[in-house]
Amino acid sequence: MEKEEKAKHQIVETYAGDMAQAIKEGGGGMIKKIIHGEEEHEMEKKQLSPESEKNRAFMFTSLLLLFFALITLSFFFFRENISTVSIERQLTPVIFTDKSVFFEVKGFDKDEIAQTILSEVYSTTVKDGGVEGIYLTFDKKVIGLRQFISLLKSSFTSGDNNDFVNDNFLLGVVNNKTNDFFMLLKVRTLADVFDSLRVWEHKMFLDLHGFFGVDISPETKYLLTANFEDGIIENKNARILYNKEGKIVMMYVFADDTSVIIANSENVVHEIMFRLASSQIKK
Repeated sequence: MEKEEKAKHQIVETYAGDMAQAIKEGGGGMIKKIIHGEEEHEMEKKQLSPESEKNRAFMFTSLLLLFFALITLSFFFFRENISTVSIERQLTPVIFTDKSVFFEVKGFDKDEIAQTILSEVYSTTVKDGGVEGIYLTFDKKVIGLRQFISLLKSSFTSGDNNDFVNDNFLLGVVNNKTNDFFMLLKVRTLADVFDSLRVWEHKMFLDLHGFFGVDISPETKYLLTANFEDGIIENKNARILYNKEGKIVMMYVFADDTSVIIANSENVVHEIMFRLASSQIKK
């Protein structure tokens, strides 16, 4: 404070001395210059002063930003329960596919789900000899086998232990002269699910006919009660549902120790078995 007072006193003395000298020398113009200079000096001091309007606004803004920064930091450092977003498990394809498509089916009934998949089977652009994986989603999450069975209101069960059948399964289409639907199940062992599959035979056609493009009509309703028969497909044991003309309507094939293929074409079974074998070699 003393230094400021001395500085002000020196400015006043200098200013007074300059004025006196100017008056003594009769210089009116010089007086104006001195007064003008002093006014500019005072203006400059006001602009630099913390009390000036511009500086006050600048200081207020700086303090406000500092306040918000402190609030933000305290939120992260002192909040006890911070919610986290769970990372969804990455989709692991059962076999190699040339293409994958996803369809949201929330709110769909069984027939709408079947029609959605069948439309993709007929219109797929997958290359000749290629396999396209079809994945269904519910609220943008990929549906597992158990939820799929539930949406179909199917009678299929995975046995007494849910570990018998893997929830990771595959729906898809093989482009092999004709576009054919298939369903691939992964199981712990064939022995674990053999009885469950045999029981499902009585309702398998009812549950899955729409996916294979077979409508239930007076001409086809006999298939609802027709029996599956033992057969050999690609040198593997199979259970086959034939129509009156002896053509395969639906079958499930024990492709290897842990895989069951549901299809209606031997060409499809051949391609899926080839890809299963290839994936096992890569592992």
